[in-house]
Amino acid sequence: MSAEKRLYNLHTSKMRDPNSTPEMTAEFYDNWSGHYDEEVLKQNKCGGPRVCAEAVEKALAGLNRQEVRILDVAAGTGVVGEELQKMGFTNMDAVDGSRGMLDLAERKNIYHRLICDFVGAKPMDIENDTYDAVACCAAFGPAHLKEDCLPELIRVVKPGGYVVITFREEYLHFVEDYKDKLEPAMVRLQDTGLWERVSRDVFPKFYQDKNGITFVYKVL
Repeated sequence: MSAEKRLYNLHTSKMRDPNSTPEMTAEFYDNWSGHYDEEVLKQNKCGGPRVCAEAVEKALAGLNRQEVRILDVAAGTGVVGEELQKMGFTNMDAVDGSRGMLDLAERKNIYHRLICDFVGAKPMDIENDTYDAVACCAAFGPAHLKEDCLPELIRVVKPGGYVVITFREEYLHFVEDYKDKLEPAMVRLQDTGLWERVSRDVFPKFYQDKNGITFVYKVL
């Protein structure tokens, strides 16, 4: 089955199913994991991971790339980690709800620690102020992360560190969990002094002809 068909099946079914759960989404990715890299990445259809990694690189400019700690959220098979590794970053951990995807990421020897968990309002098994940056690419979409995860992303980043979030731009406007919710939640967290926005950039070819958007926030 093509990547386009798999994504269509996921997005249409999950958007229409009010009872969809994180476990159901994880099962979808478990089943896809063996074909994911070939169908989505090796055919050069997805530019999002590179853009996300470049935003992390820019945010951490001037810091020692072997010493800074990065958490790859919804890491999947480790595609963003691979891009960061090419840039010289070596101290990375990963969290994802799909065991199948993490098993593939583990084989690439990118991450020190791999955590199988759903990212949401519930605290992850990570201490406060652990990371210099969070990279989060393609984790926001139908039946994926919700805005309630944002405080948790902030919690695990050191003051002065960064949260980088990249996803398909159109999701802001038609995914019910995000429409008039996600960006206002980001603003509220800024208004309460938890982080401040560094940039909000729309870019082409996140996936095929679809635009992407990258938010960069500095944790206070």
